[in-house]
Amino acid sequence: MFDGYDSCSEDTSSSSSSEESEEEVAPLPSNLPIIKNNGQVYTYPDGKSGMATCEMCGMVGVRDAFYSKTKRFCSVSCSRSYSSNSKKASILARLQVTGKPPTKKAKVLQKQPLVAKLAAYAQYQATLQNQAKTKTVISMEGFSWGNYINSNSFIAAPVTCFKHAPMGTCWGDISENVRVEVPNTDCSLPTKVFWIAGIVKLAGYNALLRYEGFENDSALDFWCNICSSDIRPVGWCAASGKPLVPPRTIHHKYTNWKAFLVKRLTGAKTLPPDFSQKVSESMQYPFKPCMRVEVVDKRHLCRTRVAVVESVIGGRLRLVYEDSEDKTDDFWCHMHSPLIHHVGWSRSIGHRFKRSDITKKQDGHFDTPPHLFAKVKEVDQTGEWFKEGMKLEAIDPLNLSTICVATIRKVLADGFLMIGIDGSEAADGSDWFCYHATSPSIFPVGFCEINMIELTPPRGYTKLPFKWFDYLRETGSIAAPVKLFNKDVPNHGFRVGMKLEAVDLMEPRLICVATVTRIIHRLLRIHFDGWEEEYDQWVDCESPDLYPVGWCQLTGYQLQPPASQSTRESQSGSSKQKKKAKSQQYKGHKKMTALQLKEELIDGEDYSFLQGASDQESNGSANFYIKQEP
Repeated sequence: MFDGYDSCSEDTSSSSSSEESEEEVAPLPSNLPIIKNNGQVYTYPDGKSGMATCEMCGMVGVRDAFYSKTKRFCSVSCSRSYSSNSKKASILARLQVTGKPPTKKAKVLQKQPLVAKLAAYAQYQATLQNQAKTKTVISMEGFSWGNYINSNSFIAAPVTCFKHAPMGTCWGDISENVRVEVPNTDCSLPTKVFWIAGIVKLAGYNALLRYEGFENDSALDFWCNICSSDIRPVGWCAASGKPLVPPRTIHHKYTNWKAFLVKRLTGAKTLPPDFSQKVSESMQYPFKPCMRVEVVDKRHLCRTRVAVVESVIGGRLRLVYEDSEDKTDDFWCHMHSPLIHHVGWSRSIGHRFKRSDITKKQDGHFDTPPHLFAKVKEVDQTGEWFKEGMKLEAIDPLNLSTICVATIRKVLADGFLMIGIDGSEAADGSDWFCYHATSPSIFPVGFCEINMIELTPPRGYTKLPFKWFDYLRETGSIAAPVKLFNKDVPNHGFRVGMKLEAVDLMEPRLICVATVTRIIHRLLRIHFDGWEEEYDQWVDCESPDLYPVGWCQLTGYQLQPPASQSTRESQSGSSKQKKKAKSQQYKGHKKMTALQLKEELIDGEDYSFLQGASDQESNGSANFYIKQEP
């Protein structure tokens, strides 16, 4: 199936150039069954699945490849968008009432035999801008991190957990009882005055402050962002000639406020004098608009494309693909994301690359210096190393809530690997994805079993429950050596139940209120508050897509609050039924042609598994496996 996938690098030959520039999907086999409907011809792989129409975007495709148990939506994004726009009539509803054909937004899926979930995701990405008119972000009205934390006694992940975020590496000893100077809002004076306040509680960048003199009275407690320009170290007012005035509510309590402050502040901690300067410096980003990069092609994960930095917000980049005519074909990621590289990276390692139709750089565009990109660990590929056909477990980049049975499809230079999800691969390899050998998103065979994570078996595989040893023998495969995987676990500081702000990687322009629900060594299970568990994501503890509470406020980015009860109820099916079926939803995965299994048997290697770290044991070294010596 993959014999024709030999030319993976950007080549200067005419044949390679032609092939890479077009990237057309192979013609459909003539013996594939078809369905005719209203003059349109649709195809599907087995002639039994039938067709379905997405109720959000109107896309037509294989029913069994559609998302959710009810098969009402083509992707996670459409399901979520439908929920967010429940008061608006869906495309399918309009069709049923008016009988009119689909509009521009109702694209038809004709790329077959691309794996359906890839096609559905690509379809969504391709029509993202068209849907933007009806896909509105959830209103922030009524949501406050402070009230959310207080009313539920939540704990936020410390800023020190996020090394890539502003102040992540220089947060210092900021903690409860630290004193600061803040504007006094309990005052009738016409000019702006200040008073001393102490930190009662920390939640990321946000702090619950109480004016000095209120003691145990929380009546005027207030939340603010510690990195705000209004928050100053004690002594700033004196140095700046600003007046310190006690709040009107307690003005009568003392006659000598100066003596009171001297007593209260003796031995107390405050912010470093250069705190504001450090905040400003930590929010300076080397990436600038008009810089050119290579970034993963969101429509074909197996290749990269040239994109241009359109804007930078808090280190997050809005990239516009260079050959996008209307500048709407974009991609969001952090500047430290493993998905972006310097121009020429694909050619240097043998990665597939789509040539741009643009023959020369546009005025003002320039290549990003290579040293600005995240560095990967150097590896030695001369000894025992990954080989094509080896099996492993990997996070599915198109369904981040699952860890799947996967296969190494191509070994590239500098430690990079092309990986495919077993049973879900396109014939042309267009859904292979690139992970580095040290990536925290790939795992040895048996990782899920010993850490009590549900492993998603190959689609169409019927011998359930899935057993790795049986599968390796049936497919004539071997497991990738355990010692080649990254087992370093940093002292990241996350704990189950901590709150944070996290990118919805299925729609990476959105950052949502989220919770850490599981911790397996360095792997975090991120749950989006108010949404069903099927939207959860597995991410690394050092992922640049995780941020402290208050990051959006600090950088000016739009935060998506928890989904409301009415929004959740608008989703298809009841919450209880979905939760009950959660453990089964991937076991009987969408049907497809049965996997062709080799009948040759190999001598399987025996392993004894050690129980991995529990959800609470998040830090320290991790001996995932010990190979049993003969």
